[in-house]
Formats: sequence, C-alpha cells, structure tokens
Amino acid sequence: MTEILWTQQASWPILALLQLLPLAGAIIILALGERTIAVALGRVVALAELWLGFILYQHIDAAEPAMQLAERIDRLGYHVAADGITALFVLLTALIAVLMTLYGLVRGLAQPGRLMALILLAEAALMAMLVTMNLLWFVLFSVVELALAGYLIGHWSTSTRENRLLAMTRFLQFQGVGVLLLVGGVFILAWDHASVTGYWSFDLFDLSKASAQRRFQSVAFFLLFFGLAVRTPLFPLHGWLPHVAHRGMVAIAPSLLLGVKIGIYGMLRFLLPLTAEAVQVWQNAIVGFAMVGVFYAAILAFLQTNLRRLLSFAVISHTGLIVIGLFSLHPLGLTGAVLLTVNFGLAVTVMLFMVGFVYRRTRTTDLAKLGGLFERIPFIAFCFLVGGFSIVGMPGTPGFDAVHFVLEAAMERFGALPTVAAALGNVIAAGFLLWAFQKAFLAPRPEGESSAIERTLPMEYLVGGIVVSVLLVAGFYFEPWLNLIEPALHALAARFGDG
Repeated sequence: MTEILWTQQASWPILALLQLLPLAGAIIILALGERTIAVALGRVVALAELWLGFILYQHIDAAEPAMQLAERIDRLGYHVAADGITALFVLLTALIAVLMTLYGLVRGLAQPGRLMALILLAEAALMAMLVTMNLLWFVLFSVVELALAGYLIGHWSTSTRENRLLAMTRFLQFQGVGVLLLVGGVFILAWDHASVTGYWSFDLFDLSKASAQRRFQSVAFFLLFFGLAVRTPLFPLHGWLPHVAHRGMVAIAPSLLLGVKIGIYGMLRFLLPLTAEAVQVWQNAIVGFAMVGVFYAAILAFLQTNLRRLLSFAVISHTGLIVIGLFSLHPLGLTGAVLLTVNFGLAVTVMLFMVGFVYRRTRTTDLAKLGGLFERIPFIAFCFLVGGFSIVGMPGTPGFDAVHFVLEAAMERFGALPTVAAALGNVIAAGFLLWAFQKAFLAPRPEGESSAIERTLPMEYLVGGIVVSVLLVAGFYFEPWLNLIEPALHALAARFGDG
C-alpha cells in the first residue's frame, strides 16, 4: 500500500477543504441564528461541497489502486488520503447533504438555521471518516456524527415527547455499545502493533505493515466487526433501527445514518485489510448470519402496519445482501457490495423523503390510514416506486448489476444453496416493497380519512427528480462507477488470494 503525496497531483489540499468547508459553514450559520440568509448559506455550502466532491473525482487516478492525495500532520496524527472508493462515497455523501438541505425546507421545519448547521456538521464528520487513514480519528468522528444524529432524533422527531425520548435512548444505547466495541478493537490493534514494533500507532499504513504478526487478530476482528455492524445495521444488532424509524425523524436523521453506510465503508477500509487472517477464518459464520438476516427482516417486514417500520426492515434485509458480497472476498463480490451500498444509499434516501412528504400531508404513516394517494401525488408515488425497484435490483437501476455481481461471487465462493437463498431473499424483499406501495398509494382511501391531499410542490419535484435521475442514469450508464472502484477492490481481493 503506497502513498502518493497530494502535491504530486493537486496544487491545493482538497481533502482538508472537504472536511473544513461544511464545518466553517455550520459555525457561520450558528452565529447568524435563524435569519433567512443562514438557510440560503447552508444550501450554498452544501452545493460547494458537492462541487469539491466532483473535483476530487477528477483528480483521482482511477487506474491506480494506491491511496492518493495524501496529507499529513504527524503531531496531530492527521493523515488523510483517497482512492476511487473514497471518491464514490464522498460524492454520495455530498449529494445526500444537498438533498437534505432542500428536503428540510419544503414546508419548513422548526429552527431551520440550526437544522441546516447540524446537517453540515454531520457532513463534515462523515467526510472526515471517509478520508482519514487513522483508526482513532475514525472512531472520534464517528462519535461526533452519532451524537448529532441522536440530537436530531431527540429534538426534531414527529412523535410525542415520551416516544421521542425512547427512540433517542434506544439509539444511544446501541450506538454507545458499538463505539465501545470499536474503541476496544482499535486499541488492541495499536497495542499489538506496539508489541511488535516498539511504538504505538493508529495509522492504517503502520498497522498494515505488522498485520501478519498480530497475536490477537480474532479478538480485534470481532470487536471492530460488531462495532461497525451495530451502525450498519446488521442482524442481530439492528434493534435500534425500528424504534428510530417509527418514533424519530421521518427522513433527515435516518438518511444520515442509512444513506451513507459508513459501517460498510469502515469494514472495507480498516477491518478487511487489518484483520485479513481472522476474516478468512470467520468468513462463513458472518455470511451465515447475513443470510439469516435477509430472511428474518424480510418476513418481519410483511408483518408491519407502519410504512416507516417496514422500510427499516427493508434496510436490515438488504444490509445482509451487502455483507454477503463483502465477505465473499471475491473481486466481483466486493464490487457488487460497494455498488449496492451506494445504490442502496440513494434508493433508501429517496424513499425516506417520499415517506416524509406523505407524512406532511396525512400526519400518519400507518398503512391502514393511507391509500388513494396516487391520484393526488403521482410523482411522489413514482419516486417511491423507483427507489423500491432500485433496492431490489430491477433492470434499469444500478442495483441490477450490483446484485448479480454479489450472487455470482456467492455462487463461486459458497455454492448454489446459499446463493439461491440470497436470491430468494431478494425476491421476498421485492414482494413486501410492492405490497407497501400498493397499500400506501394504490389501495382505496380508507373511510373517515380526509381526501384533501395537497398536490406535489415544486421543491418536492426537484428533490425526487434529482435522486431518480441519478439512479436511472447510473443504471443505464454503469461504467464510470466500475472504472472508479475496481482497481482498489481488486487490490483488496488480492490480499485474500484473489484479484
């Protein structure tokens, strides 16, 4: 794993700017308070961050698997770099942040200035996690992002105060345990490194040099894996999500937590390369849990009477499919897992936003009280349906090729039975998402429920149109995604005897 200094490819520290721009924007917005200019500034900063993401994409040498554009300040342990995988996740994060700044103001939420600042602070923390090469910095920024999400759940929820506090408490309990597991795994790796080299380090490059001599690799693997799996979320560590989805914010906080699957990114960046031997030992067990999760969550989804809870189990089910691809340790499986992660982030974000638009009109997400919405808000229904199709990998969406990559890798690694099981789980997922669409949008309007549903607003057209356009364009024009991430993923697969 070699470094390429940023001065060799760019004349300015773009990775530092990606972290500092949203942070500076949030500080200025907090100083401005609830003035109208603060909201406008938040949108401008989010758009500027997306522009920086495109500049990073242009500067990445997609044919080079090594980390690039490195920046270091050794006294602070500051070490950042990027590759094609980083660039793709950065673009996803920046796009979702732009969408959140638009979504939050479609009809106006309380304290929009503060909400805008919190979105930008969370974006800064996510960017820092995506570019850092230091495990300790990754954990610290993860704590910041989770604390911000917890604050959003507790203060901008649509539920009663009691339910809101319950959702926030359950979220912080699960995530607190996850962070403690991460910290334990990080310090075991650093201590193990010190016992071999004589000095402590949390840096990915330093830790990877001594990985073959690590004595407590399985312990570190499980601590890191479970810590990341809690926030992914993966069965059976998913218990916080149904509560947060049902009683927390409808869209913004869930989009921060689910739109960018930082847990999957952490597994790719740190877990797989630093605990490679343990990964191979426990590979089959992890895939087994993932397969159980695919079916468990899909079956529970059919039992839900609330659209928000149903979507939460869709998340859990499809997370299992991503993990199967990831732990296949096969180039195709890794590629499919990354593409599914990005596809899933966009798809679940647009579905959450559409559910939010429905809630603002009906003040409910109970399926028994919905229905008859397609006639009044067909565009919102269409965007929800496209998001569902993308999640289950229908042709014309980026999930189509990604799912087939995962299944092909699973066939080669684990044989026909697990692959058929994973494919069947995906079919079940298609069933419950189509059932939810039928109940919410196509079924007759229930008696006693108001039929005065407001038509789609221009900003709603913009938010839904952006995501659907990206999904459809990416579905038909897939090559740039592949070209960006394949070299880095083939290099990672080579660590496990494939490439």
